[in-house]
Amino acid sequence: MAPWLSIFGDFTKDASAMYNNFRVYGTGLLCVMGLIVYVGVKFVNKFATVALACVIFSIIAVYAGIFDNIDGNDNMCVLGKRLLKDVAVANCSKDEGGVLWNYFCASGECDPYFKEQNVSLVRGIKGLKSGVFFDNLLPSFLQEGQYIAYGLDPEHIEPLDRPSYNQVYADLTTAFTILIGIFFPSVTGIMAGSNRSGDLADAQKSIPIGTIGAILTTSTVYLSCVLLFAGTVDNLLLRDKFGQSIGGKLVVANMAWPNQWVILIGSFLSTLGAGLQSLTGAPRLLQAIAKDGIIPFLEPFAVSSSRGEPTRALILTLLICQCGILLGNVDLLAPLLSMFFLMCYGFVNLACALQTLLRTPNWRPRFKYYHWCLSLIGLTLCISIMFMTSWYFALIAMGMAVLIYKYIEYRGAEKEWGDGIRGIALSAARYSLLRLEEGPPHTKNWRPQILMLAKLNDDFTPKYRKLFSFVSQLKAGKGLAVVVSLIHGDFTKRAGEAAAAKQALRKVMDDEKVKGFCDVLVASNIADGLSHAVQTIGLGGMKPNTVIIGWPYGWRQSEDDRTWHVFLQTVRHVSAARMALLVPKGINFFPAIGDKIAGNIDIWWIVHDGGLLMLLPFLLKQHRSWKNCKMRIFTVAQMEDNSIQIKKDLKMFLYHLRIEAEVEVVEMMDSDISAYTYERTLMMEQRNQMLRKLRLNKREKENVVQAIVDHHHHNDNNTKTASKVRFADPSENKEAGNEETDREEKNETESEKDKDTKEATENDREAAGAEKLANNVSVSPVKDKKAGGDTAKVAEDVKSAFKPDEGNVRRMHTAVKLNEVIVNKSHDAQLVILNLPGPPKETYMERESNYMEFLEVLTEGLERVLMVRGGGREVITIYS
Repeated sequence: MAPWLSIFGDFTKDASAMYNNFRVYGTGLLCVMGLIVYVGVKFVNKFATVALACVIFSIIAVYAGIFDNIDGNDNMCVLGKRLLKDVAVANCSKDEGGVLWNYFCASGECDPYFKEQNVSLVRGIKGLKSGVFFDNLLPSFLQEGQYIAYGLDPEHIEPLDRPSYNQVYADLTTAFTILIGIFFPSVTGIMAGSNRSGDLADAQKSIPIGTIGAILTTSTVYLSCVLLFAGTVDNLLLRDKFGQSIGGKLVVANMAWPNQWVILIGSFLSTLGAGLQSLTGAPRLLQAIAKDGIIPFLEPFAVSSSRGEPTRALILTLLICQCGILLGNVDLLAPLLSMFFLMCYGFVNLACALQTLLRTPNWRPRFKYYHWCLSLIGLTLCISIMFMTSWYFALIAMGMAVLIYKYIEYRGAEKEWGDGIRGIALSAARYSLLRLEEGPPHTKNWRPQILMLAKLNDDFTPKYRKLFSFVSQLKAGKGLAVVVSLIHGDFTKRAGEAAAAKQALRKVMDDEKVKGFCDVLVASNIADGLSHAVQTIGLGGMKPNTVIIGWPYGWRQSEDDRTWHVFLQTVRHVSAARMALLVPKGINFFPAIGDKIAGNIDIWWIVHDGGLLMLLPFLLKQHRSWKNCKMRIFTVAQMEDNSIQIKKDLKMFLYHLRIEAEVEVVEMMDSDISAYTYERTLMMEQRNQMLRKLRLNKREKENVVQAIVDHHHHNDNNTKTASKVRFADPSENKEAGNEETDREEKNETESEKDKDTKEATENDREAAGAEKLANNVSVSPVKDKKAGGDTAKVAEDVKSAFKPDEGNVRRMHTAVKLNEVIVNKSHDAQLVILNLPGPPKETYMERESNYMEFLEVLTEGLERVLMVRGGGREVITIYS
């Protein structure tokens, strides 16, 4: 623009001098523009009007100059076909002692190319009459270091390891993609209106009109100039990057009418205006991002000055610009800047296409002449140009965009912007759910989709937190987890409590790392509410297939005779829904989410349930808490069965399933029903009979039941000990009195002792039990201020008139014998997994109470138990 203002010498001879000039003058100009923007956007808008007028006048001057110089002007010195620089028109000759002679013959011997070729003067601006347009149609791209010459003959363009003298050469490798990268930033001003949408009076009207107008205007001007320059300017001068062959002047300025200063001033003001627009829009965009809280570390830049100007954001923008100026050669930065602009335009196109294809209700564009195909074409072009320009810059820009997105996703704002990716996720989820609905999953794709029924305390917090830990450990299968709790009452009155309980459930799920969903239902009947949850929770193919419910620890001591009714009804409903059921017992002894245990997981495979008993421990072992445990599988055989063959077949089955486990076949001998079995049966039936006949208050019921329990637990030599303390309700407070405490401590001691001396005490116990049955088993009366002698009398009358049912005796005998075998083999196991027997079809109290008692006897003396009932289908296969 003004070669005489060069501070660091002649830039036509030294490119570094030119870059140093860029750094000094660029820094000064940036400070001036920053000061103008700091004054306020109103001043920038006023200046933009003046700059626009100058730019329009400059464009008119260029068009006028092209037609004014129809015959051409400006001569260049050419050696052979090579372009020369730093030579005045008067010195363009090969005269000995002349300027060119001193260049090429300085060492005494002239350059071979100088000796073979002639020197000529060529018009740099040939004019439209010359027909040079057709010479400029073909590409003339060069490699770095090659000479600018007519044609691509190696003789004329290759340096051949000779000095360059004053010949003009390419300072970088040129290609069409490089030109796009350098040229593209000049058309980025079309988005200036969108960047300043907050300052527009009617943005939805102004942006489409202004953007389309800018595109049409710039496209017309740029394309027409390209064609007119190609028909006016010589091929050599077009490729002379810095105009060195004509003294460093602008080519377009030499063509302008009436004077070159019209173009110089117009170009300067155009550049200044574009810079001011960028410095005005960029800080406001940065401030808007900071205010939205999208990127946390940008929050300090959300502050505005007293005049409402984004001063801090402006300072940051100036610093970023200064870094680009210090590079000197802006051509190095232009491709990277083009990448970010292209990505911006590409994402705008992508967002528009997605909103249209997903048919988002709130996507209602006012511009009518739009189709989603246009957006896809624009997106394709943006991506194509990015990689055509520079594939490594494209990858760098995309990598930075991904990092910013992930940072926003994990550390960014809590605001929900309704982005297109969420719309894609919803559409994909809908498609997947419809696909899953087409049929049941194959056995090899089966995984536990868990529905956990969580009981709440009075403060609406989950009662058993370890149940959540167990679900998290079991979720190594990566299935679905849904946690549901129920509140008794009317939903219209307890909706607020349900919302609070749901928040408490979500917090516990987050703490225990349970990935899934939670909900709280309000029902007037708890059993019916659980039934509705089992039937309706889930959507399509993502319905839960496995239900986890806690064991009702306090069913014996509750004031409600049918506390177990809800539990049994849920078991029946789960079975009717053909869902698997898991009932952990002793849940407070299960490991927490961060615990690690080692030992054995024992599976007692009594009834085939589709392989669920074998799949569950495998899934548990995927979690670090159970990773160090080993699997042992026990199966029960009668004396007449071939135990060796059973064990062999089971080992082969596990081998095909690719499950590592020890196998043991336990033989159960037929034996007579022991006196202890009669005792337990009699005690169970007496309890049912008394509770049916008497309508007592809570205290009286406890006294009657406890009278029988005490009688059978106070004698060390005559009774089988129960682990009552371990299976008591973990949340039950200890306010039962000294007598209850002493009895439980004694039972605990007896339970530990019984593990070591089981065989020694068995014979004594059966003998004592038989003697008691022969003597009609008397019960000592219990002294109580409220019950008095009447309660004891009722208990005595019931007991003396009662004989155990044979069916109950047989079932109790099976439970007792199986429990003896399980305790003997698995007393030191970290977890015992066994089949859950089916509940009785009859719903009257005696049968349900007996069923609960059988389960208590079956699991007696075991610390951690998981009772499993299959859903009626195979869940494990030998095929991958």
